[in-house]
Amino acid sequence: MLHPSYTDLMDAVNSEVENGEQPVVQSRYSIVMAASKRARQLVDGAEPMVPAAGLKPLSAAVEEIYSQKVTIINSED
Repeated sequence: MLHPSYTDLMDAVNSEVENGEQPVVQSRYSIVMAASKRARQLVDGAEPMVPAAGLKPLSAAVEEIYSQKVTIINSED
């Protein structure tokens, strides 16, 4: 099981969105794509933005998203 859950990740990413605005992330697919893209960046040598000792790249990417260290931008923007 993924900790934090998809719902928790979506809530964290959309926490800055004001009422009436469209959420940044609307589906699990968006979260999965963002996490996988960030994990690839970490594998390619990017510096983790959270304490990542002992974490695999995907776990570090999820933690970065949850702690709002990474900003997800809509492809439409």
